[in-house]
Amino acid sequence: AEPPGSAAPARRPREPPAPPAGSPPGPARPGAKRLPQAIVVGVKKGGTRAVLEFIRVHPDVRALGTEPHFFDRNYDRGLEWYRSLMPRTLDSQITVEKTPSYFVTKEAPRRIFNMSRDTKLIVVVRNPVTRAISDYTQTLSKKPDIPTFEGLSFRNRSLGLVDTSWNAIRIGMYAVHLESWLQYFPLSQIHFVSGEKLITDPAGEMGKVQDFLGIKRVITDKHFYFNKTKGFPCLKKSESSGLPRCLGKSKGRTHVQIDPEVIEQLRDFYRPYNIKFYETVGQDFRWE
Repeated sequence: AEPPGSAAPARRPREPPAPPAGSPPGPARPGAKRLPQAIVVGVKKGGTRAVLEFIRVHPDVRALGTEPHFFDRNYDRGLEWYRSLMPRTLDSQITVEKTPSYFVTKEAPRRIFNMSRDTKLIVVVRNPVTRAISDYTQTLSKKPDIPTFEGLSFRNRSLGLVDTSWNAIRIGMYAVHLESWLQYFPLSQIHFVSGEKLITDPAGEMGKVQDFLGIKRVITDKHFYFNKTKGFPCLKKSESSGLPRCLGKSKGRTHVQIDPEVIEQLRDFYRPYNIKFYETVGQDFRWE
């Protein structure tokens, strides 16, 4: 019974929906964990982290911060495991995840299609030669003893035979990988972001991403400032703290210096793939 003189208890707010089975106990937060409606599927060293950090400023987007690698490495754990990793969303919000290695994973298109044929796919691409050097620079920072960039790029340099089995080279053959995706998804469901324009015009590129996701253009020029030290744009306010936010120390590394002749040979190698890619997606990225 109520102690005498106490006020009537306030009406209890409506209960949030029960968390999906298998989610950890804890304070119930509003919303539910949903499988992603949009995935940043590639490419490594293209600017995927920037796209994720920029898009998650949007109030209608919730993004998983880490790369779950579900459709390449963890597929046997099942969709419920995958769902359990996702942030909670309201009905009006879109769930996004990014794992750049999906783009070059043979099974990924079919697996994503089997989850939902309506999934929107975002691919961040940049000049494949620059991308390869960036990739090599990252590996070198972790394994200083690896062979030279030149040594890994060519099976026979004097004959100009490029080693397409080396991942850093293979990833940049965008036209080849895209074919696997187009067996399952129409081009209208794949949006290509220019890694170069993401640096020179982040608001313009992110405007197109917002249009593609079907959300209001909330992220605009006023969200960005250019950091001269890093050489790329940073957010004036981050989603969590309201403080300016630049990408971490591992971003914007100074690339290894490569012999200009090697760069020229690689540009020649990539040219036919680039042209085929431009023709397929109907967009010229001006890497020539």
